[in-house]
Amino acid sequence: MYTDAKDDKGERQMITVELDHFSLEQICRSGQCFRMKETEKNTYTLIAGDRYLKMEQKGAVVDFHCSDAEFLGIWIMYFDLDNDYSQYIDAVNPRDRYLCEAAAKGSGIRILRQDLWEMIVTFLISQQNNIGRIRKCIEALCTHYGEKKKTPDGTEYYAFPTVSALAKATEEEVRNLGLGYRARYIVSTAKSIDTGEISLERIRGMRSCRQAKEELMKLCGVGEKVADCICLFALHHMDAFPIDTHIRQVLEKHYKRGFPNRRYHGMRGIMQQYIFYYELTKDKV
Repeated sequence: MYTDAKDDKGERQMITVELDHFSLEQICRSGQCFRMKETEKNTYTLIAGDRYLKMEQKGAVVDFHCSDAEFLGIWIMYFDLDNDYSQYIDAVNPRDRYLCEAAAKGSGIRILRQDLWEMIVTFLISQQNNIGRIRKCIEALCTHYGEKKKTPDGTEYYAFPTVSALAKATEEEVRNLGLGYRARYIVSTAKSIDTGEISLERIRGMRSCRQAKEELMKLCGVGEKVADCICLFALHHMDAFPIDTHIRQVLEKHYKRGFPNRRYHGMRGIMQQYIFYYELTKDKV
């Protein structure tokens, strides 16, 4: 189902869509997007790059407060709405009780197609950090180095800083925003990209996850786990499987012989998200 609402000028300002396997709450809490927040019950806002989006959800019906052109040109791809996620749910081995429970719990998660530069900085910040603090650090960076913007209804926000903006920053300035040792990673990485030493376009064009990881790991502070996160949440390499402390503990407890990589080839990333979300929320109401 797809409907739209128009303003006084006849321009579409809200798109209403009925979606299966889509939950704003689960996406917001899944640890892949740190500039999305719940502002009131069932209402969320998202800042992606220099874009601002308000969304509301009741059951399977989602309202996207944006123009038709913006929805079609940006948000369908961003939220991976053209992909049928029932294929991933159906692919879970019914004899794997743990993964069945995890997939059922997080069945509304989507793997977002986020900006490569933003994800590089985001997951540099994420190292040895919790979700609340990651959000705080990112907002501090955006407020200090991002362009101030305003929505048509007057809501003010800050765009994510450009490569050049952070390349001009000093390590001390960034460190003073509360980013600690990660400041060196961010400034050094920005300069590597700004000077052309590392090409984001070249990385985007790499069809192989392995090649993309190798290139990303040339950046200061980017190890295997961070590279996997970037590959999954920016480049949409669905076979990337980031392993952090939570995932490692699950593998040790439930998959002593190793995770069934062959069975889930090409979709390991969404399985990782089901597991991560399940571990993050299983003891919470």
